[in-house]
Amino acid sequence: MDSRNKNYRKGFVFTKYEAPEQSIFEKLLEIFKELITHTSGDFDEAINWLKNLDEEYQLTTPEYTIEDFIEDLKKKGYIREEVEPDGEGSGSGISITAKTEQAIRKHALNQIFGKLKKGAKGSHRTNRTGIGDEQTGEFREYQYGDSLERISMTESLKNAQINHGMDSFYLDETDLVVEETKFKAQMSTVLMIDLSHSMILYGEDRITPAKKVAMALAELITTRYPKDTLDILVFGNDAWPVSIKELPYLQVGPYHTNTVAGLNLAMDMLRRKRNTNKQIFMITDGKPSCIKEPNGEYYKNSMGLDSYIVGQCYNKARQARRLHIPITTFMIAQDPYLMKFVREFTHANQGKAFYTGLGNLGEMIFEDYEKNRKKRIRG
Repeated sequence: MDSRNKNYRKGFVFTKYEAPEQSIFEKLLEIFKELITHTSGDFDEAINWLKNLDEEYQLTTPEYTIEDFIEDLKKKGYIREEVEPDGEGSGSGISITAKTEQAIRKHALNQIFGKLKKGAKGSHRTNRTGIGDEQTGEFREYQYGDSLERISMTESLKNAQINHGMDSFYLDETDLVVEETKFKAQMSTVLMIDLSHSMILYGEDRITPAKKVAMALAELITTRYPKDTLDILVFGNDAWPVSIKELPYLQVGPYHTNTVAGLNLAMDMLRRKRNTNKQIFMITDGKPSCIKEPNGEYYKNSMGLDSYIVGQCYNKARQARRLHIPITTFMIAQDPYLMKFVREFTHANQGKAFYTGLGNLGEMIFEDYEKNRKKRIRG
């Protein structure tokens, strides 16, 4: 052996990480996607913010300006010019396209769930074995009626060799084994987002993180768990459904918080689903302060936890429990006087509650979504 190779060792060589090179357009696009989410889809406001950032941090060059970036957004299909019907529009008449809407959903997904490991698509694992399409690594004897596709040829041939030997090799039914599979449960989820005025009060933007979570969850489910369903609703004085397409444009209104209306709509949505597994996620920062009476009038009390309104909330929580619909509440405000209500509400539903800030809201919702996926809720 050559003496020069005596000290040779296999191993890893570590080098300094270098981020992939990005063009100015790519860098600006990442910032633009963040700004367009904060401005609820307002292109002009987002560009004004981008220009302010450019002045402060020199994001562009004399060769590539913000105007060049806007032209590239048009050419690449991220924005479109819309003609004002009366010609008196005060803005630029530019709006974002479906391509941008999808891009900011993916952006939110990467921000919130970017560190997740890849897993099987479209499945909710259960502990029940049977006719399914998720392999478990466990084998059993072939039984009449088993699909031929489920027969493990490697294990079956191994059995034949052990049982009959190589000299008179043959394979019969007693040698066949099949691999166990698990049922893949489907999950139907309703995400409730509070649009009451307090979501932007006290100098804190709470609606943007809520929108990001909704966009990320929508993108995750449609790409990774396509067999699942996600419905999204917003609630203020009333509750109404919103589509995935509408998420970037959600804005807080001068609303009270009608939690009962949101729960009613969420349960109506889930009643129409055939899936056994159903759940409600509720993102809110405030106490319930409004309810709609049967005569159409609104009863409001923004001063405190009104016993009448709170009692109706508890009734809805118990109703959802009877329907086997767990409710997970994400209270993004941590006011002590709200905790008693949330604890009582959660107890009535036998659900879960998290008192969380804005920073880890997405991670907590995903973790709970994943945990609930693995449960089989029996009706």
